[in-house]
Amino acid sequence: MTTTRRPRADARRNYERLLAEADAAFKEHGVDSSLESIARRAGVAIGTLYGHFPSRRALVGALLRERNEALFELGDRLLAAPSPDAPAAWVRAATAHAATYSGLASLLADGLDDEASELHDSCLRMAEIGERLIAQARESGSGNRVSRTPGVGTI
Repeated sequence: MTTTRRPRADARRNYERLLAEADAAFKEHGVDSSLESIARRAGVAIGTLYGHFPSRRALVGALLRERNEALFELGDRLLAAPSPDAPAAWVRAATAHAATYSGLASLLADGLDDEASELHDSCLRMAEIGERLIAQARESGSGNRVSRTPGVGTI
C-alpha cells in the first residue's frame, strides 16, 4: 500500500513563493527569465526551485494549470453548444492565453511537438478543441463564412 505524504508546511510555502515570483518575473521579462533570479526573489536556493520544478516547462506548466483548465472549460462549452462564432471565440481565447507571458506562445508550440514536455498534454488538448470546433463549423456549413478578408482563407 502506497500512501501519499502531505508536503511539509515550509515546502508548500516555498512552492507557493516560487510560483508567485515566477509569475511576476514572467509577466515582467517573459518565460526566458532567469530561474536563478526567481529562486533568489522567492528566498530559496536554485536547488529548491529544481526540486519542485525540474525544468522551466514544469514551472510554466504549474503556473498555467488553472488557466489551462479555464480555457478547456470554455472549449468544452463551445463544443457543447455549437455556433458559427465558436471557432473565432476559441481562437481569441487561445491567443489571449498564449499571450499571458512574452515567449509563451513559442514554448507552447514547442510543447505540442515534444512528447516529453510537461506542456505536451495541454497543448494537444488545445489543438484538439480547435480542430473539433473547426470540424463542427464545417459540418454545419458555417465554416465558409468565417473569413471574408482578402488573402485570408476560410476554415
